[in-house]
Amino acid sequence: MTGSEWWRTAVIYQIYPRSFADSNGDGMGDLAGITSRLPALRDLGIDAIWLSPFYTSPQRDAGYDVADYCDVDPLFGTLDDFATLQATAHDLGIRVIVDIVPNHSSNDHPWFQAALAAGPGSEERGHYIFRDGKGVNGQLPPNNWESVFGGLAWTRVMEADGTPGQWYLHLFDSSQPDLDWQSPWVRAQFRDVLRFWLDRGADGFRVDVAHGMIKAAGLPDYIPPADGGSMGGATALEPGVVAEPAATAPYWAQPGVHEIYRDWRLVLDEYPGDRILAAEAWVDPLSHVAEWVRPDEMHQAFNFAYLETLWGGPALRRVIDDSLAAFSAVGAPSTWVLSNHDVVRHASRLALTGDNLQGHGIGPKTVGLPDTVVGLRRARAASALMLALPGSSYLYQGEELGLPEVVDLPDTAREDPTWFRTNGERYGRDGCRVPLPWVGSAPSYGFGPTAASWLPQPAIWGELARDVQEGVPTSTLELYKLALRLRREHGLGLGSVSWLNGLGDAVVAFTNGSVTVVANTGAASVTLPAGEVLLASEPLTGRTLPGDTTAWLLA
Repeated sequence: MTGSEWWRTAVIYQIYPRSFADSNGDGMGDLAGITSRLPALRDLGIDAIWLSPFYTSPQRDAGYDVADYCDVDPLFGTLDDFATLQATAHDLGIRVIVDIVPNHSSNDHPWFQAALAAGPGSEERGHYIFRDGKGVNGQLPPNNWESVFGGLAWTRVMEADGTPGQWYLHLFDSSQPDLDWQSPWVRAQFRDVLRFWLDRGADGFRVDVAHGMIKAAGLPDYIPPADGGSMGGATALEPGVVAEPAATAPYWAQPGVHEIYRDWRLVLDEYPGDRILAAEAWVDPLSHVAEWVRPDEMHQAFNFAYLETLWGGPALRRVIDDSLAAFSAVGAPSTWVLSNHDVVRHASRLALTGDNLQGHGIGPKTVGLPDTVVGLRRARAASALMLALPGSSYLYQGEELGLPEVVDLPDTAREDPTWFRTNGERYGRDGCRVPLPWVGSAPSYGFGPTAASWLPQPAIWGELARDVQEGVPTSTLELYKLALRLRREHGLGLGSVSWLNGLGDAVVAFTNGSVTVVANTGAASVTLPAGEVLLASEPLTGRTLPGDTTAWLLA
């Protein structure tokens, strides 16, 4: 596979291994299951897959609590299974990007266990962020920081002599202690981790919490903005937190993170084939996100500003303009994304009403639950709009089937730490992680060979299964296949946006090369401009484009 900066226009498909395909019937997705389904992704027309963590882990946060960065958890298979997956993907023309979780490890990781055993002041403790507590006996946490998942961001340990001791920082769950990236030893370990997977042919890394790792000197208390905000310090759509500029929090987006990625870029540049780094950086504004993709740092950064934008013409035009300007200013492609494993699926989110438009996940008691028909219609239109934009697009497994958020999961089935750390006040992310339906009439809808699935699947999965949609021209699956084929044929990823005016505020209309794109976000129908219709997210009557519909025309 050649390089040639493939990532500038790539459509990258996120696989959440637990929920993609189960090969052995234990109810948990695995690497062999992914391998068996790769031909379906080739037929879909994607360029690369991004695998959420499959490393050795106690799975307290679905694998984002890593106990060994250089091995595969037995839940998912073995290193040999990874090698088979990767070789198969490459044979099919699909690149493989793996997730790396550098902000924190599992508390089961040998590094952290060594830090606990070594005691205060030791070199081993210096690999994590341990601090003495405040108060007469150190009984108070070192500062007022709160966890993204709810509650304090500090946990006190019991020392070897049985007395209460130091506190360690965990910006997420208490089972995920933050590493101290001021430590040269930590930096050296992760260079080795990168090389371990690059030597095995990985095409790059998606970097979890890429705006973390470096904390402000002295770990000062967090003082929220005057208009409120959450100490979580990310965005409204990352469950459990409320929107605020990340730069206001002393644990996010500190300038020192960039020297880490400049160092990592040197490691990747040692390898052939344009290996890439993609940043999960929840920061505002877009011009700030672009700092992660300067020429000597990362290649891509997720465009969460686009994901967060509500369905409406003026807001969409603004975020598209801002995205293209911000990323092009540093020579990087814009990315576009509508769903992932941390947010409410856009087939539901785009139809949410009421006060809870974003964030915290949704569940049975959520006010303003979405109309499923409206949600799917808007999702199809939004996806058709996104896939016509220049740059690189990310898809989340199942969105090509039009899967909605699963709202009515039983409380007893939930696994997201957010649910437990907030005593059920926040539903968390389980609703977007339910295992996929492949065969409508099969046990577990074809997810695996038995009826088992680690999260319960709803009955509607039978209607949305891949085999049910295959070959049906009006299905969401066939809409995605057509959009991806046309995107490639017309070179839309390398194109540019030229706005078309005069169709009303609710309409987002532009040309990209030889294609005219018209997305009607309003209720009233509009008349399409001249051109042969290449694609429409809903059936058209003549030249009329109804509301919540996108069409592509040959300009």
